Amino acid sequence: METRINRKLSSRGGGRQRANSRVSLETHEAALKAIRAFLKGRTSYDVFPVSFRTIVLDNKLEIKKALNALLTNSVVSAPLWNGDTARFAGMFTVQDIIHLIQYYYLHYQNFSYDTVGHDVEQFRLESLREIERDLGVPTPPLISIHPMKPLWDACQLLISTHARRLPLLDIQPTGEEVILSVLTQYRALKAIATNVKEIVHLQMSLKNLGIGTYRKEPTSENPYFPIATATMKTTVFDVVHMFSNLGISAVPIVDDEGIVVNLYETVDVITLVRLGVYQHLDLTIEEALERRPQDFPGVITCTGKDTLYSLLKLIRLRRVHRLVVIEGEEGRKGRLAGIITLSDILRYVIGTESIPQPTAVQSHTSAPSTSTSTADTPGSAGPSS
Repeated sequence: METRINRKLSSRGGGRQRANSRVSLETHEAALKAIRAFLKGRTSYDVFPVSFRTIVLDNKLEIKKALNALLTNSVVSAPLWNGDTARFAGMFTVQDIIHLIQYYYLHYQNFSYDTVGHDVEQFRLESLREIERDLGVPTPPLISIHPMKPLWDACQLLISTHARRLPLLDIQPTGEEVILSVLTQYRALKAIATNVKEIVHLQMSLKNLGIGTYRKEPTSENPYFPIATATMKTTVFDVVHMFSNLGISAVPIVDDEGIVVNLYETVDVITLVRLGVYQHLDLTIEEALERRPQDFPGVITCTGKDTLYSLLKLIRLRRVHRLVVIEGEEGRKGRLAGIITLSDILRYVIGTESIPQPTAVQSHTSAPSTSTSTADTPGSAGPSS
């Protein structure tokens, strides 16, 4: 099935790059300082609209009911609530479903789709961590942050723990926990793109800035090393295996010449699970894509020559989760060159020198102190939030 790439970033209008110009470098650094000042001057709660909703799931809920709740409300994750202790119990995400599918398909004796399907649907959210331990995949950290903590602290915590979302947890005078919402990498970056006018000066190219993962020397196992890829003939379950083992949420689909023809995401698998069509996991990607909903937004691509400003401008206009970097004459040939995630972008604008070590990171549920945070000083580990 021929698939058209729907959108490509353009640096046109962003101004002529002057990467080697001293003035350009100075304005670039000034723009980064403006971004960091914005993050330190706003709270996590500030980036949410006046009216919003939060979906919270009881951790005793069955998987299929939880999936229906997510998809009905057009979200892909939700905080978990332990009714026995009346406390926040972690996050339920599509990656949990990927791990669950892999567990049953790798460990189930006397395999049958009906039996596996029944067990997956009856599985309760509270047992997800046991599956991760059995598979040997990292257990997601139980992290949260007070909504009135600086947005800078929240972004540091997202990057240092490799998390894609961070629950905002308030504590009532009675000691009761209240989940207000969930801060995502996308929401933080959109707040930057919308409110920091200095981003127009970020005219250096994405590849020169080192933002993203780029194709290196091929290996015998992976011609696109270190990027995981698949073809139209790869089975869905083989891609599920990549999702689980590598902790990724999307795989570029390439042809024999390395041209990017599509992208297969964890959400595509979740749709099959929700519908109970488990036998589709043995289908090829080409066959599975024919069952994809018509509202799929398409593959968003860019080139290594595009600027950070053009990328942030796109984030301001539409929801973006990742970009596939392509190469060729003006990018038209679409050969796979790399992939850029929101983590890559956020890590760059925060600056790796200011990110605390993961071993120092803990859950943060208390209200912020009235004293000045040491995290206001770039390069300081500051409080572990």
